[in-house]
Amino acid sequence: MLLASFNVNSVRRRVPHLLRFLERHQPDVVFLQELKCKTEEFPALELGASGYRMQAVGQHGGRNGVAVLARIPFDVTAEALPGEPEDTQGRYIEITTDAATLAGIYLPNGNSGGEEGIAYKWRWMDRLAARTREHLDAMRPFAILGDFNVCPAADDLSPGALPPTDALVHPETRARFRALLWAGMTDAAAALGQRAFTYWDYGSAFETNTGLRIDHALLSPELAERALRFTVDTEARAEQQPSDHAPVLLELAPA
Repeated sequence: MLLASFNVNSVRRRVPHLLRFLERHQPDVVFLQELKCKTEEFPALELGASGYRMQAVGQHGGRNGVAVLARIPFDVTAEALPGEPEDTQGRYIEITTDAATLAGIYLPNGNSGGEEGIAYKWRWMDRLAARTREHLDAMRPFAILGDFNVCPAADDLSPGALPPTDALVHPETRARFRALLWAGMTDAAAALGQRAFTYWDYGSAFETNTGLRIDHALLSPELAERALRFTVDTEARAEQQPSDHAPVLLELAPA
């Protein structure tokens, strides 16, 4: 099974990029982040010829938003992360397939909104940890893919790319990421020795490889032992008018 994650940074602007990505790799399941549209504005018609079934969770105001595209049957089990009913931001979608439960996330950045902005990020991570423990305790094969907005360690960003107070590298942020690993999840890229950058700001950052590793795939033990290959599709980032993220892909051996 081939899984993928792609922060498209406005899905309506990146339809051609997304279609080329799907044609290149033909993943079984793709999670998208940062749709920047309402649910009803998701370009399902334009993407329909790809042969993928789609489900989007947009957000009013043209911010955030996540989606899933799949070539295999799936059921949607959640369109919001439990634990904070008043949270209406489009950041979580969870599906079940015959093989596993899969979650696609767009974790809050935390650098805007002052103290409440970073507090929301940390609350969101605590809620994600609680949801993860539910699946692990139930012995369900479980994976989380998406834009985590976390550089887990010092070598996951270019030297000097972010100040130590940045929400992506803050000690509290990294501690919460480690909590997911301590609960039993595996960082697929790190485990497979493929800790390449996945994000480069616009300008010269991509050409100079001044980047961040913030797009991750975390796997429960049942899936971690099946992980074969983790890759970053830098071809997508090198295109004209690209997203500032490159898609990531994870290949799993058959069960």
